[in-house]
Amino acid sequence: MSPIVIYSPFTTPRLSYVLEWLFRERLQLSYQLVHELPAADGGANVICYGTVVQGLVSVPDTGLLSASGIPDAAPPPAMWQDMPVFFAEESGAYSVPFDLFSAIFYLLSRAEEYLPYTPDKHGRYPARASMLYKAGVLQRPLADEWVHAFRQLLEMEWDVKLPGPVYHFSPTYDIDMAYSHLHKGLRRVAGAYLRAMLRVDVKQLNERIQVVRKKQKDPYDSFRWLHHLHQEYDCSPLYFILSALRTTAFDKNIHPQHPAMARVIRNLANDGKIGIHPSYYAHEADTMQREKQTLEQVAGVTTAISRQHYIKVAVPHTYRMLLQHGITEDYSMGYGSHLGFRAGTGSSFLWYDLEQETVTPLRVFPFCFMDTTAHFEQKMTVTEAFDALDGMCRTLQETGSMLITVFHNFSLGTDEQWRGWRQAYEHFIQRQAHK
Repeated sequence: MSPIVIYSPFTTPRLSYVLEWLFRERLQLSYQLVHELPAADGGANVICYGTVVQGLVSVPDTGLLSASGIPDAAPPPAMWQDMPVFFAEESGAYSVPFDLFSAIFYLLSRAEEYLPYTPDKHGRYPARASMLYKAGVLQRPLADEWVHAFRQLLEMEWDVKLPGPVYHFSPTYDIDMAYSHLHKGLRRVAGAYLRAMLRVDVKQLNERIQVVRKKQKDPYDSFRWLHHLHQEYDCSPLYFILSALRTTAFDKNIHPQHPAMARVIRNLANDGKIGIHPSYYAHEADTMQREKQTLEQVAGVTTAISRQHYIKVAVPHTYRMLLQHGITEDYSMGYGSHLGFRAGTGSSFLWYDLEQETVTPLRVFPFCFMDTTAHFEQKMTVTEAFDALDGMCRTLQETGSMLITVFHNFSLGTDEQWRGWRQAYEHFIQRQAHK
């Protein structure tokens, strides 16, 4: 196949960023960017940006990639091949009827999150404010669908078979509370007993007594089961460990230096990779630095990966903080309140700092499914939750993208309120192993 040539009258960091992700990472094609219009019969496979040339593939330019600063508002949607698209061009003269490059950039850069919004109770950007939610396609990896359709268009126009990326599944886990009853300290245990007594919760009292007496396993302890599951189905897990050094209303982990918790951390580091799960107040002073150093000391390994506790991501501030602390991979790109694709893709991408107009070394890994979101926020039954997960999974398979799930050790244990989740998850892992 002859080389890919992309014509554009300009070069900007924004354009280069999109071309690298679209062509090198997603289409697995090398390309050459030129500023003089090639001839249609020049022997190369040519894509023209912002110009229509008979016989060549063309994509409209709506101006976003040659501009600077924060866009004023999210663009309205249009339709192409049963897919909502943005930055549409109405003339009908172009091979692709919307500015594909700008649409991808808008989603990946999270441009809409720089605009004014009313944060939720945790200070987060609300899913309902996003253009994908408003278009009713939050559970569709829309950018992956666009890339897939664009690949098919190029294959048809150039009469070639292009390489396609391979679907990949990555199971990840947040370890917020390793145990329900054990190793909490006298004060917290006494408080829990008192609350159960005031509620006349006999079942909870009996369970606590049995667990403390070692006659029953702690309901949150699913670690050995997970280890065997990963071994049986050849999974490579990622564990994000809450390592708060003080207890708060939002940070209820066992101190990472407690002997029991230290054993858990070291075992998880042997089972897979571990990352920091910065505490709710990690943005304060040197809190995250101390948490990361403590986790690494206990685990005996260094880590450069993270996921924000409560998915507390404020663009661009959170990502700049992570870079300052040596984090190069972050797995927080999703919503705590809704299932779906915050950036419109399951595939990873480098974070583009829109205010600084620069590509950063921080690679962002989006997730689309979290157990607590489905169970607590969206009130789904276990069947409804895994049906939604299976639906997103199918689209990611079709588009050759990546599925990242978020589960907690407590949802996969024996806690009564998570009845059925453990079995459903094992069946899901079995299906993944045969894809």
